[in-house]
Amino acid sequence: MDNKILKLFIEKGFLLDNDMLNFLNELKDEGVANEIIDKIAIVSQQKLITKSLVDKNLEKIKPILFGLEEEKKKLVEKYFVNVSVSVEVKKEVTIEQTEEVLESDSKNSIKVLSSPVLASQKLTVKDFVKNFRNRYNFIKGILQNNTELESLTSIDKITGNIRNFSVIGIVTDKRITKNKNLILDIEDLTGKIKVLINFDKEEIFEKSKEILLDDVVGFKVSGTREILFCNDLFYPDCTLTEKHKTDEEVYALFISDMHLGSKNFLEKNFSKFIDWLNGIGCDEKQKQTLKKIRYLFVVGDSVDGVGAYPGQEKDLKIKEIKGQYEKLAEFYRRIPKHISIIQCAGQHDAVRVAVPQPPLGEEFAKPLTEIENLYLVSNPSLIEVGGKPDKPGIKVLMYHGAGVIPHVINEIEELRVSKAQATPAKAMKHLLLRRHLAPCHGGFVYIPNKDSDPMLIKEIPDIITTGDLHRSDIDKYNGVLIISNSCWQTQTAFEEKVGNQPDLCKVPVLNLKSGQIKILDFVDEEDVKKDVEKKEEIKEQRKKYRKINKEKIRDKKKIWKREERSKRKEVRKSLDFLCRE
Repeated sequence: MDNKILKLFIEKGFLLDNDMLNFLNELKDEGVANEIIDKIAIVSQQKLITKSLVDKNLEKIKPILFGLEEEKKKLVEKYFVNVSVSVEVKKEVTIEQTEEVLESDSKNSIKVLSSPVLASQKLTVKDFVKNFRNRYNFIKGILQNNTELESLTSIDKITGNIRNFSVIGIVTDKRITKNKNLILDIEDLTGKIKVLINFDKEEIFEKSKEILLDDVVGFKVSGTREILFCNDLFYPDCTLTEKHKTDEEVYALFISDMHLGSKNFLEKNFSKFIDWLNGIGCDEKQKQTLKKIRYLFVVGDSVDGVGAYPGQEKDLKIKEIKGQYEKLAEFYRRIPKHISIIQCAGQHDAVRVAVPQPPLGEEFAKPLTEIENLYLVSNPSLIEVGGKPDKPGIKVLMYHGAGVIPHVINEIEELRVSKAQATPAKAMKHLLLRRHLAPCHGGFVYIPNKDSDPMLIKEIPDIITTGDLHRSDIDKYNGVLIISNSCWQTQTAFEEKVGNQPDLCKVPVLNLKSGQIKILDFVDEEDVKKDVEKKEEIKEQRKKYRKINKEKIRDKKKIWKREERSKRKEVRKSLDFLCRE
């Protein structure tokens, strides 16, 4: 068992001390070992897993340990003697803090189902190949269950002229012929082949316009080894067959893109939101709702970051990344303790840009790691809330979506023409259709995983929530609730340049029992108006300066031209003199 456990941890880029190795060997449960790796990696950002590190983060991994069988629980108590004591102490503190606010003392149920943390390693072409093979095999497994795809065969088994059979392939190239037909190059694990989609088959051709490079698609075809003719095509798709809900009436809130630290950050509005959570400025009906709010999902770009784009320093009010997170922690500390905050990263946060992005760690965001009711997870992450031992909870897929959502919008004609930047939920439907959060290689920066593609939507969530585009949008797709979040900063120079009008300070409030959703608006119209007026004033000043500079340049050119004319006259005079001589 020693070798198996050590190999498991080493492959994921972690090391164990003797105490932890002995504990896991006696436990004889690789599943628990895996969960401990993921949890400790999320909460500590450490590469050496020691007993003292587990002791320090015991509160975060207790749900794993106390879900064990009775015999294994005794083993836990043997190695971690303070577990049972800490549970009782924690319980008393929780009740004391929340009895005035909550109607019940029950602790919030939060289970991190997936929060991928990939170790730093040297990448080779083989890693990318294995990543794509993992993706292909997973989606192929889903498509094989589609009853529409009859007589499935692999590409190497196609011989002669066959009618009405099916293939599953990954799209490697697509092009339009002079006859307006679409030709796709597809491949599976056995070979490559061309698939032609005829322009005259209007319904299928319209559907084929959505095909992206690297999509894994099932095709109903006829043809030969030279070329196949498509009769229909199918995606893996997401369909939620069972609707989950909580027994109690509890609420979840969703926000993203605060961009704290930016000069454009709407601090007054965000503070107003925090005050509202504390019952300030609420009517009696809202106060009853406040008692039942248990979860706050923060979907990336909580701070504006440093060096996120060239020349960013001129747009920053807080110029140090640690200072930005300290200010964010001040806001979080004001949030009532009965509300659990679950936060993933975005491209402005202090983690790598490549997805999957790891959780924020102590190096830059130490104040956040010290907040008891804050859970820092990866981007993307799958979180289950409101569950019970005998009943599954509600699965929430958190995904910031930077780079990927705009790329998908640009690549799909329907989204591009409808300007789906303003309605990002439309783009999310296409990701759910493909069962993949980042389908196109080259459309984003990612870290491949040889064991499993972390961007696959393996479990169908009840809710998928995103950020990045700064637009509030709510929709449903095959039973999955899509929540795209607004932002807490006014229009930036880049957004103005590309014509994106941000949707400000909207907070969706979701009833996890009934499924009803309301949008709270914390926009202060006067402040926004002042901000617009200020921007207009700055624009006018810039125009004025540009005009002055142009005039200065024009005057300098006139002087230079006069000087040049004078010099030329002097030269001519001297030449005339020489000629006369």
